[in-house]
Parts: sequence; structure tokens; C-alpha cells
Amino acid sequence: MARTGAGRKSGNPDNPGNPPKVADDLVLGRLAFGPGPLPERLHLRDVGLRVWLAEQLAPPEGDDPDCAERLAAARLRIRYDAGKAPGPEFPAVDEMRPLDSLAAPIAQLWPLTDYKRPMAGPERFRPRSEVAVACLIRAVHSRWQLREVLVDFWHNHFNVDASQMVQVNVALPTYDRDVIRRHALGNFRDFLEAVAGSTAMLYYLNNRSSRAGAANENFARELFELHSLGREHYLNEFYNRWRDVPGALKGQPKGFIDQDVYEAARAFTGWVVEDGSGLGGADRLPASGHFAYVESWHDNYQKRVLGVEFDPFQPALADGRKVLDLIADHPATARHLSGKLCRRLVGDGVSPRLLSAAADLWWRARRQPDQIARVVELIALSPDFARSSGARLRRPLALAAAFVRGTGMPFTATEGLVAGLANAGQRLFGWAPPTGHPEEAAYWISANGMRQRWQLVQGLMENRWGNGTVQPADMLEAPASSAGQAADAIATRLLGAGNAAVGRAVLAGLAVDPARALDAAKPADANLLRRVIAFTAMSAEFQTC
Repeated sequence: MARTGAGRKSGNPDNPGNPPKVADDLVLGRLAFGPGPLPERLHLRDVGLRVWLAEQLAPPEGDDPDCAERLAAARLRIRYDAGKAPGPEFPAVDEMRPLDSLAAPIAQLWPLTDYKRPMAGPERFRPRSEVAVACLIRAVHSRWQLREVLVDFWHNHFNVDASQMVQVNVALPTYDRDVIRRHALGNFRDFLEAVAGSTAMLYYLNNRSSRAGAANENFARELFELHSLGREHYLNEFYNRWRDVPGALKGQPKGFIDQDVYEAARAFTGWVVEDGSGLGGADRLPASGHFAYVESWHDNYQKRVLGVEFDPFQPALADGRKVLDLIADHPATARHLSGKLCRRLVGDGVSPRLLSAAADLWWRARRQPDQIARVVELIALSPDFARSSGARLRRPLALAAAFVRGTGMPFTATEGLVAGLANAGQRLFGWAPPTGHPEEAAYWISANGMRQRWQLVQGLMENRWGNGTVQPADMLEAPASSAGQAADAIATRLLGAGNAAVGRAVLAGLAVDPARALDAAKPADANLLRRVIAFTAMSAEFQTC
């Protein structure tokens, strides 16, 4: 169901009725994957930030028609040699296939996990490749740019690694479609349950093997430390008994300790996957990949989590859902999640005023279906956001998408570009630790990291991965008769108004006289402008937003 912005008050904590003036390039650089086609830029200019936000925060479900058409038309190569005895036997394949797994139900894909079926590795791990390519297409072409930005944020927050375990890989299309995308702008409590019951997360953090008497703590620990209250509210170094935690005796502890993790792990026993496992005797679970609750595997005895007692022998799923209720309602969760959103959308220089306002709204809106959208609106309409230009380093996905959108190049998403992003540090759906990719800028801008970021831009310009050819003339919205005019136009298009000096500096570095006559339609001049475009995109002004 589409959400509506009607009834939401402005999120500006300083002046609710009059949000600060925000540069269009900042809006499209931070709340989208860079300024895109002219109609998109003119639309923001015409309607203003408030209306644009209302549209972006209430998109209909699914992709817009243009993006859906591009996804349907996309083809991804699959190639492998024939399998021969004494190993599995199967024919060789070399073909271009559509992205069929994106809309497929998990039961249709689950046979890929059966290693008794002869099959090449690229077939088993095809779903991750398709989701990664679709991610690129949406980042470049989706009308609902802010949703794509937040989908990237939440995939990192609720990270799963689909590159190693075939079951996570096979579950990734469902996880992306029905968990992350469906809830990215919605209610966090609903989001948590969707994650907890997802096949991808149940395998990735091992809860699908958790049984009464042998509870696996992996999911419960990350649920507290990463997904909700945050490590800053882990108090075990100060308290090792639940009753000693301040507020715990009133059922309102200030944070969590290991005892909470242990007890929560017991609450999630029996939350498993229909993967064909034996239930005892001749009984087995179906092999569908769907979520299942097995009562006989659940620890039904009393528990205590965050100072709240759980009575024994509760109805099916009730223990786990009660844990989710407690952590979603905890003020520490409001501070951790709203603060993380503030830092992603604004940068490190977030004022205490905005952090407090965002946490307060997160907690007050915790029963609302558009809780996350409300907090994002508050952040985007804040003075902190308005004055944060250049405060965020673009991650490789954002860097590549901004380059494609900024140049207007005809774009084909390929696995080669996915590999280029990985070389630059962002391994789409293949980051092993549950923390997700690091937030710290130091990870992204090491010496090798910067070299790989420049290589990413250069590779796109050179069509190194078959993504398309940049036509410099398409970037010049008015004809340019000199190299200087063209460089000014390129800098303005990629970096925003007031950045002509960057284009002139690039020309100086190339030893090109700004007064040199130029015709972008001529091959030699077009190649010169491609170098200007690439070096402009390597500048600090483009690497940040």
C-alpha cells in the first residue's frame, strides 16, 4: 500500500513551517544517486523540496514503469563449461538471460540449494548476480531515488553475505524484494519481524539451527548489538546481572547485557526454514525455503529479557515477537537507529539538536506505518542537512550511479561493474561481517581505495565493462565553441553551479588552452572532453556530495 505524506508536519526542528533553503544539487546528491536527467532536475526546481520529499517518501509499491521496463529488458550473461564424469554431468552454457529470479518466489529457486542435482556453480549463485545488477539499474534509473538510497542503507544495516552460502544467495531476491524494499520507508517493528523471519537472515546468522537446549546466540546478539539498541548500549562491562542494570527492576533497563542475549536466543528457538530437515522418525520439513516454526524445537520455559518476565508455554512465535516488541520500543533503539540515519544522510557533523529531535520522533512514531519516512523527512528538512554540502563521501555504488546519471550515458548494468565496485571496497551482497560495510571514511579513502575509486570512474568512461559510451555533446545543454566553455558546462553538470574552477583546473592539468576552438561532434574533441569528464569526476568535489 502506498503511503502518503499528508498529515505529516515538517521535520525542521528549528522552524516547522519554513524549512531552510537547500541547494538542488545537495538534495539530488544525497537523497538520490546524483542529479539525473533534465526533467528530474526541473521537477525538483519547480515543486520544491517539501513536495519532492512527499512524493519520494510515499512511492507506490514496485518499480516505476520506466525502470520496470529496463529491468525486464536487462540480460545478464551466464557461461560455464560442461560438467564431466566422475563429477556432476551437465552441458556447457553461454547465453544472455533475463533477470528471472527477481520476481520468483523462493520455493521456485530453492532447488538451486540441492547439491544432489547436477548443476554448475554459476547456476546456483545466479540470484545474487541478478539482484546486484538490478541494484545498479534501479540506482541509475528509478524514479524513486530516495527509496533506492534507503534500500542501500538498510541492506547495509541488516547485512547478509550471499557470496558464500548458497541458501542465502537463493533467498536474496526474496530478502531484497519482500523484506528490505517493502519496509525501507515503513515501520521498524514490522521491519524487524520481516528480517527475523527471513530465510536469508535465518541462514546467515544460524538461527535456523537453533533448538531448545542448544540455542544459537548469533542472531540474538546481532539483533541487540547491530540491528536495534546498538553496541553503545551494551553494558556487560559494567553489569553482569540483569537486576543490576539501571532501570531493569522496573522493566526499563538503560541497555542490554549478555543475559539478555542468552534469553532472547531461547525466545527464537524453533524459528527455522523449510529446508527438508528431519523432524524425527519419518517426518521431515518441506523443502520450500519458506519460514517455519517448529514447536517441538522451541524452548517453552520462562525467560527474562530487558527486565521483563516471559511466562512459560506461550502461543507459537509469541516469545520471539515479544523480544521484538521490547527492543523496538526501547529508547536506545530510537537513538541508535535515528542517529545512524542522521549520519548517513547528513554526515558526521550532526548537531545534538537534530539527533535529539530525530530520536524523539522515531520513538513517538513507533506505532505509525510510515515511521521511518517521518524521520527521514525530519532529517532532510533540518538546518543540519541544508548546510552539509560535501560532508558525505560517495560510496562506490553512489559514485558509479552519480557518474552514469550525470553524464547521461546509455547504461547497461554488468557483472564487470559489480566487480569494479568490489575492487573499490563495496561488495554488493557479499560483505562477510554482520556489521555491514564500514561507516568510517578512512576505510573508503585509503591510498589503494582512492586509486580504485579513480579506476572506477575511468573504467566507466572507457566502457571497460561494457556499460555504455559517454557522448560528451549530450552533457552540453548549450553548444560550446571553446574548451573552456565545455569544461565549465561539464563541471556545472557534474558538480553543480559555482564549480567552473574545477573544470579549468582539469584543462590546465591537460595543458589545454581554454580558448582552444572545440567541436564536440568531432572524434578528437570528443575524446578530449571524455578525459575532462573523467578527471572532473575524480575531483574531491565529485567524490563527495
